[in-house]
Amino acid sequence: MGSEIPKQFLMLGEKPILMHSIERFTYFDPETEIIVVLPEDHISYWKKLVDQYSFTVSHIVVPGGSERYYSVKSGLSQTNEESLIAIHDGVRPLVSANTISRCFAEAERYGMAIPFIEPADSVRVEHDNKNAAVARNEIRLIQTPQVFKGSLLHKAYEQPYSRSFTDDASVAEAAGFEVHLTAGNRENIKITTPEDIIFASAFITTLISSDEKG
Repeated sequence: MGSEIPKQFLMLGEKPILMHSIERFTYFDPETEIIVVLPEDHISYWKKLVDQYSFTVSHIVVPGGSERYYSVKSGLSQTNEESLIAIHDGVRPLVSANTISRCFAEAERYGMAIPFIEPADSVRVEHDNKNAAVARNEIRLIQTPQVFKGSLLHKAYEQPYSRSFTDDASVAEAAGFEVHLTAGNRENIKITTPEDIIFASAFITTLISSDEKG
């Protein structure tokens, strides 16, 4: 991102990105219990932002770890196995209510629900300085929230860390669970570049308006 400020704390409209991402879930269901996992040295800064922007959404904050796996495991320590648990990237503020609803509903039915979109561009894979075309209709681009039955997710995170764990679906898969995919929404980008901020700014007002209309 080229900024000294961690990207989840950068401004999107009138508040930091992370606040928007949290509100996507509380707009969907005000009873959602929010657990924010942050690097330990970011927690005090986040608390200052909460005060500065009068952010009133109830949440708890726990310190993360050296890898995503350990950060998720830290968050899981605050949950129980009877819950449906959604794990969401703090820099995905454009997830739609329909995607959240679908993920929770299908996780209840299948044990997990992992949102995806299909690539719009042609895809090639490169290996040993050679590359080859890949059938685009067989590729899935994975998003969050990744939603799981608590018992399944707690079981998956009992296994030791592996470098192959790129997301929570890969952790569950390594534990022997079948990954269930469901449709995401194309706007649900992970903000990574300055251009992504511009894109998100164009859509966030529409999402907020939709939330307020119920």
